[in-house]
Amino acid sequence: MENKQLLGIGSRVKHPAYGDGVVIGIRKVAYEICFMLYGIKHVGKDYDKFDIIEATPATETVSFTEAEEALIKILKNYNAIQESVELGERWEGGTIILQPKDDSLQSKEIPITTFFHKIVMVRDRLRVMEQRINSSKNLSDEEKVNLQQYLTRIYGSLTTFNVLFKYKEDHFKGEKTK
Repeated sequence: MENKQLLGIGSRVKHPAYGDGVVIGIRKVAYEICFMLYGIKHVGKDYDKFDIIEATPATETVSFTEAEEALIKILKNYNAIQESVELGERWEGGTIILQPKDDSLQSKEIPITTFFHKIVMVRDRLRVMEQRINSSKNLSDEEKVNLQQYLTRIYGSLTTFNVLFKYKEDHFKGEKTK
């Protein structure tokens, strides 16, 4: 933190010993930072060994709701909290049947909830990969854009499964056709 800027609640930092964290409180001489692996620690405002990943401007006062919203946003970015994604009602209790063309081969039945859970896990892991690509300091901007385009195409390939989701905001979204 070379420029000694004052960080606001919700700022994301990377500490050399504690790893990724989020500023959740500001004291007179220290930040209260919640680290993903080490919990809440107090770090002096003059500490200059951590990297600022995303700075949120410091304000005079922050309401509890604003702090809570900032923390939820950060935890989602780090995939530290799992979103509740619901299967559409029409599929609940259903089964997917994979029937081979050859009648001598046995079909495979999979509960839709099991299949749906795997689709949601793929989506969540793609989101984590996307976040890691975007925050990588080892990739050039051009490399990030190229990898992002591949991810967008992957999301597009998975739009077939959107029919399983209860809510439209949970859908996979690929490239928009012009």
